[in-house]
Amino acid sequence: MKKLALFALLMVPAILMASGHASGEESRYFAQTGRESDYWPRVVNFTIFAALLYYLVANPIKDFFKGRREGIAAQLREIEEKLQSAKDEKKEAQARLDESTKKADQIIEDAKKEAALLAKKIAEANENELALLEKQLEEKMTLEERKSAREAIDEILSENITNDDIMLDEAKVVDIISKKVA
Repeated sequence: MKKLALFALLMVPAILMASGHASGEESRYFAQTGRESDYWPRVVNFTIFAALLYYLVANPIKDFFKGRREGIAAQLREIEEKLQSAKDEKKEAQARLDESTKKADQIIEDAKKEAALLAKKIAEANENELALLEKQLEEKMTLEERKSAREAIDEILSENITNDDIMLDEAKVVDIISKKVA
């Protein structure tokens, strides 16, 4: 809308002046003013018009550009603040990441130590249990040997010894037992 008004303001006078002059009009202008041309009065009119236009439009235009400059400066400050806060957040996040990495490494190291300790305890427990089983096996074997020896002795005594043979000496009993066991 402003462009249309400015176009009309500039073009209407130009169209009116380009409409042409009758030859009688120039002489009439000379008769009224005493001059052949109206160039200087038009220059004065244009200067007055330009001064009025400057007086009316200069301050709003200055205010517009001043406000625009301040708005751009405020946006720039806001962007710089956001950029700085983003940099600070990035530094904080990097610090947290480094700390988390250290904690993770420490946790892994502790887990490895704990696993080694548990493996050692399990190995010791297994060795102790194996030694205990071996000891029990030896005791059971000894017990079974004694039991089989007793059974052999009882069998030999019950088969070979009668009431008449009670007068056996020790050498003969040992000999009989040795034969049965072997």
